[in-house]
Amino acid sequence: MRFVTTPDPRPDMTEVIGRDDVLLLTLDTLRYDVAVEAAAAGRLPNLAAHLPGGQWQRRHAPGSFTYASHHAIFAGFLPTPATPGPHPRLFAARFAGSETTAERTFVFDEPDLVTALAARGYHTACVGGVGFFNKQGALGSVLPGLFAESHWEKEFSVASPTSFEAQVACAERIVSALPEDRRLFLFVNASALHQPNWFHLPGATREAGDSRATHAAALQYIDRHVGRLFDVMRSRRRCFAIVCSDHGTAYGDDGYTGHRLGHESVWTVPYGHFFLEPPA
Repeated sequence: MRFVTTPDPRPDMTEVIGRDDVLLLTLDTLRYDVAVEAAAAGRLPNLAAHLPGGQWQRRHAPGSFTYASHHAIFAGFLPTPATPGPHPRLFAARFAGSETTAERTFVFDEPDLVTALAARGYHTACVGGVGFFNKQGALGSVLPGLFAESHWEKEFSVASPTSFEAQVACAERIVSALPEDRRLFLFVNASALHQPNWFHLPGATREAGDSRATHAAALQYIDRHVGRLFDVMRSRRRCFAIVCSDHGTAYGDDGYTGHRLGHESVWTVPYGHFFLEPPA
């Protein structure tokens, strides 16, 4: 397969922040090759309709598993374009000597983007997915603890065949409860792609386990419901949306299985950002 690296239009984030709502949707564990194949085959109509040129950008993950990658993302280190850099960042904590902080970068003095947006009047809300957001112990409370409002339910977890539908319904409730004039930063960690995902492919069995095919089926499941999330996030005003994977995962590639390891299938991830315009 020939991978295509698409252009990276960089909006002026110093204007976006304070004007628009912000959505960060991480498709936990999504592989780049699976995402590209699905988009090229027309199996992601809702996502592809918003991705620039209908294509994913090829990027490198800032970490090889959820906890590490999200810490980096919240500090402003989104997945990096997989071409020689440096690449100016959308968001950046003020840091002496940074080569990726540019004129159009939103720079903050707080330790993370969530806290920075809260300081600028945004309501910050987290809809968790995988175990690092379940608030069932100290470790699972660190990331959701950054937000003013955070949610996790068993229905959002990796074991639920309807996890993303439940997460979108939660997002709809968050937006409906928020005053019209309050800006929102909504973070959603979609767990459906993470193992186990065999139940998203008709005919697959628990005994046969997960595969690239069941991983792709889980992505198509997300696409069927992501339109609702986009609609609610643009219902009040324009929204700047980032949709990306935090890391990939291996399904027997070169003998590797899973993630938290240094393989191409883990480090290379899909990424897209775009504006969701409000209804006319």
